[in-house]
Amino acid sequence: MRVVRFGILSAALLLAPAAQAADDTAIKEKAAVCSGCHGENGISQTENIPSLAGQPDQFIQWQLVFFRAGSRKNEQMQPIAEEIANEDIRNFGAYFAQMTPRKAEEDKDPDLSKKGAQVAAGRRCASCHTESFAGTKAVARLAGQREEYLVKALHDYKAGGRVGGGVAAMADVAYHMSDEEITAVSHYLAYFK
Repeated sequence: MRVVRFGILSAALLLAPAAQAADDTAIKEKAAVCSGCHGENGISQTENIPSLAGQPDQFIQWQLVFFRAGSRKNEQMQPIAEEIANEDIRNFGAYFAQMTPRKAEEDKDPDLSKKGAQVAAGRRCASCHTESFAGTKAVARLAGQREEYLVKALHDYKAGGRVGGGVAAMADVAYHMSDEEITAVSHYLAYFK
């Protein structure tokens, strides 16, 4: 009996990499539809569309759930998310999390970044988004994100138009930010290395 269990376990372990490879191919094919907006390899080239590469697994999953439930509104994302099964939501989270995030370009306005760093420190952005602004668990990666998307997201939080995980904290932080602070911190985070 022990030999039979060992044989079954060994066979399962040997077949697991093949199954994983098939799953990777399947999720890559399913994620191809995302690249139309979110860019090749999850790096957006489109204004006001976020990059997904390197976003934390749980963050991606929760955003898809919020879109699917209709609590987060976006006319392009909602119909897509409504069709995504739970297993695919988990797979998309893992898929985009393992991708290499966008490398920050050379900062063309270091003075604005300096102001943005002061805003980030004053608003304690790193307390949730980590010191590297790479995010963690269900908290978004901000480092290297598209600048205009960060501006839009902060304005949406400030106006109460965006919901989801951490909405209370983000709404409170954004509500008290001036337009100049939003511009500065968004620039700083977009070019953060």
